[in-house]
Amino acid sequence: MQARAVDARRAAVLGKPIAHSLSPVLHRAAYEELGLTGWSYDRFELDEAALPGFVGQLGPEWAGLSVTMPLKRAVIPLLDEISDTAASVEAVNTVVFTEGGRRLGDNTDIPGMVAALRERGIEQVDSAAILGAGATASSALAALARICTGEVVAYVRSEARAAEMRQWGERLDIEVRTADWADAAEALDAPLVIATTPAGATDALAHAVPERPAALFDVLYDPWPTALAARWSMIGGAVVSGLDLLVHQAVLQVEQMTGLRPAPVEAMRKAGEHALAAR
Repeated sequence: MQARAVDARRAAVLGKPIAHSLSPVLHRAAYEELGLTGWSYDRFELDEAALPGFVGQLGPEWAGLSVTMPLKRAVIPLLDEISDTAASVEAVNTVVFTEGGRRLGDNTDIPGMVAALRERGIEQVDSAAILGAGATASSALAALARICTGEVVAYVRSEARAAEMRQWGERLDIEVRTADWADAAEALDAPLVIATTPAGATDALAHAVPERPAALFDVLYDPWPTALAARWSMIGGAVVSGLDLLVHQAVLQVEQMTGLRPAPVEAMRKAGEHALAAR
């Protein structure tokens, strides 16, 4: 799904809260590198109630939208079509407006995760562990469905969350076993650990990093590094950060909205790093 670069020159990220979003930094860096001097990318703080009115008044100058929480599900009824990837996790983070005025929804978080892992040489694993549950964990499961050939163990804090993760596993056709968060240190021996928890939630696990850690994907990027990521990296394990994910999902958004490929990965990454360093 693509918009024509010559016809549509506005884009934005929507969500609440939104002031912290790095999306404007990344997309504007891409526009500059691609020579799209007439393009703009803004941010709008909206909740679910305000979303239909906002989307309904957008004109033909709009190329697309980046959608973050809490709008990733709320936007779906407003769209003409969503991709199989978005449907698999019931979440849209990308809306593209076509020349004919159709609204197409996609989810670039999932292929963005896969791309971030592959960039670090992680093409396939025979098992994995997920720390946490919720929306990001379901996206992580969908990404693992593409690269993990065996079992995924999800460490969660409640039986309700455990049941939710098992249901996602069935839906995504990937084997999921759940375990109690109290045993989360066991996760660190997995070939790939994906931490989807809020800031501080994994700090107590830093002391339990094994002598030869494999790969850690920590979806946080601010503050960075987390205590777990810092310890993991110090011992010599491979670490993929939330900024890596943010960049790669934004790369796919830029390509879809502008119709230009490839998007400038390194320029976008450097812009993100600079913005984070300035915070």
